[in-house]
Amino acid sequence: MDVVRCQTSSGAQYGVIDDDTIRLLAKFPYDEIVYSGEEVALADVRLLPPCIPSKIVAIGFNYAPHSKELGVEIPKLPLLFLKPPSAIIGHGEAIILPTMSNQVEYEAELGVVIGRILKDVPEAEALDSVFGYTCINDVTARDLQKIDGQFTRAKGFDTFCPMGPWIRTDLDCTSLRVQSFVNGQPRQDGNTADLIHPVAELISYISQVMTLNPGDVISTGTPAGVGVLRNGDQVVVEITGLGRLENLVQDA
Repeated sequence: MDVVRCQTSSGAQYGVIDDDTIRLLAKFPYDEIVYSGEEVALADVRLLPPCIPSKIVAIGFNYAPHSKELGVEIPKLPLLFLKPPSAIIGHGEAIILPTMSNQVEYEAELGVVIGRILKDVPEAEALDSVFGYTCINDVTARDLQKIDGQFTRAKGFDTFCPMGPWIRTDLDCTSLRVQSFVNGQPRQDGNTADLIHPVAELISYISQVMTLNPGDVISTGTPAGVGVLRNGDQVVVEITGLGRLENLVQDA
């Protein structure tokens, strides 16, 4: 099923897409799906980021060709960094280019949404903890990343984590095509089968470092083909079975 958050006349609500209708939920979806009995038309609501994570744990250089294009040695262990929840925007919202950067780039990534509290989960059990998957654009100020030597400022600006448009549950994450497009032109074309550290390994590894909570998100890394975004660009992240995450780019 496709789980969304949407803005209705009653405020932000979770729901499940059923053709052109959203069946609204009575509570958070992670423990169980409980319908409220209310429905809204998909065309009549604004889609919000599909979850509200306490943290976004992102993975650097998890595709070999991307490491090569940036001239970075492939890490032996998963390279973790955090993006702040304040960076999240939804489908259709604008990515704002900060004035302190001249090289803001797109990064199409598979997002993993955690469904239960996790600590020290074995790799063999890790995928059982996944609520679902979504599209993420790990927007990055590449010039600041090079200056700082770490990722916090470069990846932490407001609007630098577009996510959505929904969460797809019951999806096999092992071989999903990950693409990006800028102004309709293809830029990235990878597959999660080529992840250096696959999803189950990432979940297990991260859970040994920090507790993962329902709604937390793991952004699994980007394939080769990253490039610069300019004012007025339309950037799209498209992943098999997860739809298209579309955002416009605007100057601050």
